[in-house]
Amino acid sequence: MAEGFEKQQWVDLFREIGLSEDTMREWHAAFEKSWPQTHQSFLEWLKVPESDIDRIRRSSRSDWARS
Repeated sequence: MAEGFEKQQWVDLFREIGLSEDTMREWHAAFEKSWPQTHQSFLEWLKVPESDIDRIRRSSRSDWARS
């Protein structure tokens, strides 16, 4: 993966293609459900702080559990 690519660039890219906050949450939920360890690694690669990774992953599990 490209070096120096961080969370905000990813969010900006998602917004540029029209993803809403809800759609981004759905994306995280699908990622967490299908590939939880890869989701963890991806968030670490984006340099997301560990506390935020924990929050994102918990929320993602909660979102897909409701569907």
